[in-house]
Amino acid sequence: MPLNIVLVEPEIPQNTGNIARTCAAAGAVLHLVEPLGFSIEDRYLKRAGLDYWNLVDVHLYGSLGDFFSKCPGSDFFYITTKAEKTYADAEIPDGSYLLFGKETKGLPEELLKANYGRCIRIPMVSDARSLNISNAAAIVLYDALRKLEFPGLKADGKPGHF
Repeated sequence: MPLNIVLVEPEIPQNTGNIARTCAAAGAVLHLVEPLGFSIEDRYLKRAGLDYWNLVDVHLYGSLGDFFSKCPGSDFFYITTKAEKTYADAEIPDGSYLLFGKETKGLPEELLKANYGRCIRIPMVSDARSLNISNAAAIVLYDALRKLEFPGLKADGKPGHF
């Protein structure tokens, strides 16, 4: 089962496009929870995703409640700067959902409080507020894939083809 990246109310089309490209390369599913801060037809969104859009499975939800109602019984992990546990300490099983909040505010406080045991963070220096969401998604996704031994991903490069 693929891993899932969930963007809750993303605001910046280039970030979402970059994350879509990462999902395509990693074999992950991308879930977008409205309202979006851009049109799904946005040229910056399309440009950031390059020609990978046909490789990514994208699902759109009208609200966070709509998303949760369509994914009952799933493993959810909430990525936030407010967690005690780091992503490196988390055991993220196949098929899990990695939730990221909007760029300016993160995930809703009530959601984090209700699921604090499933909240994880990326360690940073104390003066840093946060990482770019597309970088954060790549870090957490690829670490989870590494722990799962990169299921379904190409294991070797092509030496001599530079």
